[in-house]
Amino acid sequence: MAAEIKPAIGKASGNVRKPVLINKLEGCNDSINMAVIIPKENGVISVSDDKTVRVWLRRDTGQFWPSICHAVADEASSMEYNAETHRLFIGLDNGTISEFILSEDFNKLNHVRDYIAHQGRVTSVKFSLACEWVLSCGKDKYFQWHCSETGRRLGGYQAGAWCLCLEFDEQSKYGFVGDYSGQISVLKIGQSSFQLITTLKGHSGSIRCLSWDVDRSLLFSGSFDQSIIVWDIGGKQGTAFELQGHHDKVQALVYASGTKQLLSGSDDCILGLWDMDVKRTETPEWAESDTCQKCSSPFFWNFRKMWDDKRIGIRQHHCRKCGRATCAKCSAQKSTIPQLGYEYEVRICDECISTITDDDRAPLATFHDTKHSIMYMHLDETRKQLLTVGKDRIMKLWDLSSVMH
Repeated sequence: MAAEIKPAIGKASGNVRKPVLINKLEGCNDSINMAVIIPKENGVISVSDDKTVRVWLRRDTGQFWPSICHAVADEASSMEYNAETHRLFIGLDNGTISEFILSEDFNKLNHVRDYIAHQGRVTSVKFSLACEWVLSCGKDKYFQWHCSETGRRLGGYQAGAWCLCLEFDEQSKYGFVGDYSGQISVLKIGQSSFQLITTLKGHSGSIRCLSWDVDRSLLFSGSFDQSIIVWDIGGKQGTAFELQGHHDKVQALVYASGTKQLLSGSDDCILGLWDMDVKRTETPEWAESDTCQKCSSPFFWNFRKMWDDKRIGIRQHHCRKCGRATCAKCSAQKSTIPQLGYEYEVRICDECISTITDDDRAPLATFHDTKHSIMYMHLDETRKQLLTVGKDRIMKLWDLSSVMH
């Protein structure tokens, strides 16, 4: 069972609701890159660097064992499964996407076709049944889309860095491509053309994962800079909210539309559950200044004022609430500010600390120890089950009934 590491205010630690570990799936000889829960079945599909695609079914013993262990031509780096048609798309390290049909009894994979999509590792694959498109991105810096009826390439977009993750909205036909430089390209995709709408810049590290809220047109991005940014695409005002709760690279995001909760997983072994049905405040811009905006002490690069004042320059800090540039003495206080996305204590200036009440400090997220470094997650929202893929080559299946409400 997962251990709660940050209980909500006002709750006894013994009564905190937690994810419950249902099962562990072990046996892969190399890194598991992605895995999904098979809807309406007690099964899981996984792809691994050991060049295998595995379909795991739960046996009478309660344990999961592979009903299929299918070898592919190269390391299996990504996947997409469409439960309605049983179509399975496997992205490979050599740039190929292989399409299969999974049999009704989940005991056989039938190869359909290969898409020669990329010249490097396929990092993400999406399938749109409504458009009959196979969308993908890879380490060759390309985002591509193909016709799933003919296998023909329809178009492509070259980013400035490795493309690492992808989201697609069928209704608006907007594609979102996160890359290694920390930028997200927003594209309007047509049958054989595209339009670059904008580039979202906010992360200081590479974008590792994206998730999409269809109802409110919110895009969630997780980065190696340990932060999550919520981009209000539907508002068209450029509004962005930060979520700060992890202490290592954010590797996985999934959004539960029914409960309006965002789930995040990272290298710190922590599963975060964020309440997205509350009003949040946009993160303030950090001010630029050569002196402390509270006491006017010079920062260490301000040589003229250091000479005039006959004093040594000091290090610059920022108040996380107002964004003003301050010295350490003028921002020595710390507090959580969940409404601004800060679920752990951050630096606050002396003026702002007096404005933060106990109600302002009430957490809007909970964090749980999964005891493995999370690389990928998949949510079955109907059954409230979460699958986490770890760097330890183990997949863990969790019951979230007590925390998703």
